[in-house]
Amino acid sequence: MKILCPHIGLLLKKQLIVFYKEIFRKAIHLCTAFVPLLLAHFYGATIALLVLAGVGYAFCEALSLRGISIPIVSDIIDMAARERDKGKFVLGPLTLVCGIVLTALLWEPKAAAVGIFALAFGDGLASLAGKIWGNLHIPFTGGKTCAGSLVCFTAIFISSFCVLRSAGVSLCIAVCGMLIEILPLKDYDNILIPVLLGGIAHFYI
Repeated sequence: MKILCPHIGLLLKKQLIVFYKEIFRKAIHLCTAFVPLLLAHFYGATIALLVLAGVGYAFCEALSLRGISIPIVSDIIDMAARERDKGKFVLGPLTLVCGIVLTALLWEPKAAAVGIFALAFGDGLASLAGKIWGNLHIPFTGGKTCAGSLVCFTAIFISSFCVLRSAGVSLCIAVCGMLIEILPLKDYDNILIPVLLGGIAHFYI
């Protein structure tokens, strides 16, 4: 028993660290919900800042891989990095920026808002729900959970309905968003979710 206790404590500590990292990472996702508001009032400046943020992140991450630490920035990147990303270029923040910028450039503001909200709330909350209630996993999806998919569907449906005021189209968008989120795409769902769902909303509008 004395031997087991330290191991159990260490395991719990690791699980807590993973959970807190997930909360921090998804908090960044949720903050992207402010982007449509910024685009509505400062379109050019918002796009420019997003591109600058993406380029700056890529530069800092490249330096980090060479062993050069950037104060504050490197700490934030480390806090958001998953265990699987250790020693690798972390694509998540870059694909997040790319997905938002592409969505804003491709679709008109209302449709772009649908796609960005789907990324912010659907994908952002799905992972947290999976960590908290994810006892039932979906086969062949790389660890995706039923709870995460249900929360993703609900969040996308509600956010889409708030923008479009159409239950039918919002339902279609939510189903498509849930199916994309289920796929084991790793960080590339940050691009596919807003672009594809924004496209569906665009053709409806």
